[in-house]
Amino acid sequence: MTSSKVPALAARIERFPIAGSFTISRGAKTEAVTVVAEVRRNGLTGRGECVPYPRYGETPEATLAAIQAMQEAVAGGLSREALQAAMPPGAARNALDCALIDLEAKATGLRAWNLLDRPVPGERTTAFTISLGTPEAMAAATAEAAHRPLLKIKLGGDGDAQRIAAVRKAAPESELIVDANEAWTEANLEQNLAACDAVGVTLVEQPLPAGKDGALARIKRPLAVCADESVHDRKSLAPLRERYDAVNIKLDKTGGLTEALAMADAAQALGFEIMIGCMVATSLSMAPAMLVTPQARFVDLDGPLLLARDRDHGLRYDDSLVYPPDTSLWG
Repeated sequence: MTSSKVPALAARIERFPIAGSFTISRGAKTEAVTVVAEVRRNGLTGRGECVPYPRYGETPEATLAAIQAMQEAVAGGLSREALQAAMPPGAARNALDCALIDLEAKATGLRAWNLLDRPVPGERTTAFTISLGTPEAMAAATAEAAHRPLLKIKLGGDGDAQRIAAVRKAAPESELIVDANEAWTEANLEQNLAACDAVGVTLVEQPLPAGKDGALARIKRPLAVCADESVHDRKSLAPLRERYDAVNIKLDKTGGLTEALAMADAAQALGFEIMIGCMVATSLSMAPAMLVTPQARFVDLDGPLLLARDRDHGLRYDDSLVYPPDTSLWG
């Protein structure tokens, strides 16, 4: 049982080295910094992991403090439903939401998907990310991953036409999706979309900065465009219908699996295709996201594949196939 010696809520910052480095248009990093929440009740412990994202003004320290500030509420029996109103969307709520789901699954003896009345997830092909670099460096990295059926290519603005052409030459058979991470401009938007279309890219993710993406509604888009930084939760969906064809759902943006599943339902009702995405993190972050995969056209849950080491009892990855979690990990 929970006692004064065993707090109802514990949280900590954890760091996992990345294999090499991970580079996007906003910079590079060599480690994944995560925050883990653990909720304890009646001898059981539920876990959730989040990744604070500086793009949204989040830091590991502030996220940790936000979780710890919920200690009294959690000790008082905070429910997952009450959590949605008690905290804003974001990384901190995600860790707590997933921890509460994990705890409830353990308490009821149900798998998380049965608990939430969702389809049983099966194995899915995940994208594998190629970091931003010179055309030559990206071609070399792509050549090593050319056996993978789905590659996600990070682009960054000037020179992207050369980068994507080099990548396609190195992986002639792989399906390609592109992520510009807000690095394009109205001036080069159509040129870069055309370059992607010319080599058979399936999807371009967040080409323009959030809030400055109106041009997407004014041009003829030659291929599907997906919102990432422009979309967070259900409230942000409706204004995007003229600009985007798909939305990238990430639990760290939605504030947990509870909102992510509701958002997936709402997005499908509005006619969006769905990508389920991730930050660079361990399998504890990926496990809840697997519950969204039955609704997703694109699965991008390769975070653990980019790490030098994953946590114990991590998800099973068979090359690019990712499998649902065992109970030893989550849910």
